[in-house]
Amino acid sequence: MVVIGQFRDMDRPDRFVWLRGFRDMTERAQALAQFYGGPTWKTHREAANATMIDSDNVLLLRPAHPKSGFEFSERPPIGASEIPKGLVVATIYYLKEGAEPEFMNFFERRLKPLLIDANARVLAYFVTETSANTFPALPVREGVSVFVWFAGFADEAAYAKHKSAVIDSPRWQNQVAKELANTVKGNPEVLRLSPTARSRLSGLAPFAFRI
Repeated sequence: MVVIGQFRDMDRPDRFVWLRGFRDMTERAQALAQFYGGPTWKTHREAANATMIDSDNVLLLRPAHPKSGFEFSERPPIGASEIPKGLVVATIYYLKEGAEPEFMNFFERRLKPLLIDANARVLAYFVTETSANTFPALPVREGVSVFVWFAGFADEAAYAKHKSAVIDSPRWQNQVAKELANTVKGNPEVLRLSPTARSRLSGLAPFAFRI
């Protein structure tokens, strides 16, 4: 498995957000079985589990298309302590039934250009992986269809400026917001994420390879 990123949730101090990636669902099952059946987890699981109130808020995702996954640098070495500069923002849209193809077209054609024009660095975007959970010992959220996009910003001020630019845009007010409402359920879930010292992914990290 690839540990893509670890983050502190800036709006929920008791939440820790992390992303990990696998080549496919079969490899996911094998990797998780090896880790959770291995000596490291057996040694530390009681201490780790004692820190967690809930670990079931998990979304199983796949890139929306082959080139929409993450690009990121190598993981900082063990012992790294410097917190990376930058902010990662994850936006989760809950889609209406059967709306995924329409939303994909809408995002590429309407929303993504607007976000970029408002100085968002679109890092990656994903849709729900509909395959069965291949490692049921770790529950995932089922019965939801989501579209998740990640953006990078220099800091909180840059993100705030981006939000204002989007909301004040005539394109957003006259067209994009109305089209968006046709395919989503309610308001999006937005996570403002501060990368930890060893996160591969940060809002400003130099990119090296893709997953």
